[in-house]
This record gives sequence, structure tokens and C-alpha cells, in this order.
Amino acid sequence: MLEMIDHGAVREVHMNRPPVNALDPGLVAALDAAISGAASEARAVVLSGNPGLFSAGLDMKALLALDRAQLGEFWQSFQSLLRTLATSPIPVVAAITGHSPAGGAVMAIFCDERVGAEGEFVIGVNEVQVGLTMPALIHSAMVRLVGARQAERLCVGGLLVQMEEALRIGLVDELVPPDQVVARAVARCEALLKLPPKAMTNTRALCRADLAAEFDRVGASFADSMNERWFSDETQSTMKAVLAQLAAKKK
Repeated sequence: MLEMIDHGAVREVHMNRPPVNALDPGLVAALDAAISGAASEARAVVLSGNPGLFSAGLDMKALLALDRAQLGEFWQSFQSLLRTLATSPIPVVAAITGHSPAGGAVMAIFCDERVGAEGEFVIGVNEVQVGLTMPALIHSAMVRLVGARQAERLCVGGLLVQMEEALRIGLVDELVPPDQVVARAVARCEALLKLPPKAMTNTRALCRADLAAEFDRVGASFADSMNERWFSDETQSTMKAVLAQLAAKKK
């Protein structure tokens, strides 16, 4: 599911779970371990996906098969991954190689920086469209990134926006041709690593302290609230309808 590619001092963690890098319990746990482990072996991390697709977000089909206890463990694992991204002692840059809806966008907004692919790709937090209430933790991170009004527009509407708009509102930091996304993300890491290391690291920790504090604020309530919402009648019926539509398109 993952490939580790070293670019000098920068470790690329490349998601490769066909067909769409959907986030199931195995991939989430592997990502958490890989990004945590990179801190002792590299000086920065690039999180990348496949050409045309960063990650399609949560694997709804796999998660719908879990019982309450299993799903509660998954939410704890997902929260741990987001905390790892938010509190990593080394910079993490998302190389958004294509479409990045829902959980794909969520991972990216907890990274230090985001390099997106030019073209007809979309990114956004479309949780409402599949019947999920936006978690406070993710909303706070979105507000921090794009401001309160844009976060409201994106989250309430469950919007997926084109990359050009994502750049305009600050959801991504830079757009480059698709075949240059990873290289540019590596270059952004290398630019940070050229700075005086203690000054950069200490200032980075200061600037990201508010994001890290959000995890202490929500605590165990994240998994509990996600479970409650996931098993609501509205969410279950909406997600099953979405999966049925996707299955029909494949026929």
C-alpha cells in the first residue's frame, strides 16, 4: 500500500492502494507508522499519491462492513494519523497528484504545505454530500487554512473545487504540471531544510502549536462522535445510496 522513496534528506511516502488510494484501516495505520517513523530517518516528508489521484478519501464500502467497536478503533487510528501529520517534528508537504476529495483533502490540510497538480482536478471536504456531519477537529483545521467564511462555504456545501480555485482561496499553496508535483514538493522541503535548523524548527513548532492543541481539545470525543454520526439512519442511507450510484456507473 505504501512505497518509501528517499530524495536525499526528504522521504517520500507514496500511497499505492489501487484503485483509488481509499483509506481503510490498513492504509491509515500504515501511513501513521510510516510518517512517524520517517522522523528518525529523514529530515522532511512528502506525502504523495498516484498520477491523477491523490486519495479518494475514506473507503466507505470497507468501513460500512465494520461493527461499532471496529469502527471506533478506525476513528481513533484516523485521528492518530492526523495528529501525526499535525505534530510531526519534521516538515510534511502534501504532493496532491490529482483528485483529492474528503479524506484525501483532510490529510493534506494537516500537512505543512500543499503542492497541487494543474488541470481538471478537484479537492474538498465533501463529507456533507455523503451524509456525514463535519467534525469540529477538521473544521478547525480548515478555518486555520482558508479562513472562517471560506471554511463555512466549503464545509456546509460539501464542495469540491477546481485546483485553480483551491489556489485562490489558500487550500493549496502552489500548482505545477502533474508530472512535477512530487519534485516541487521535495523542493519546498529542501528550501525549509536550508534554513538555520533550530530557528526553523522552533518557529515551525510555535506556528503549528494551535493546530496541535486542537487534538487535546477534542480528545476521545472525536471517535465517539464520529461513530454516533456514522451509524445514524441518515448517514447510513446516504452512503449506501452513493455506493449504489458508483456501482451503477461501473456497469
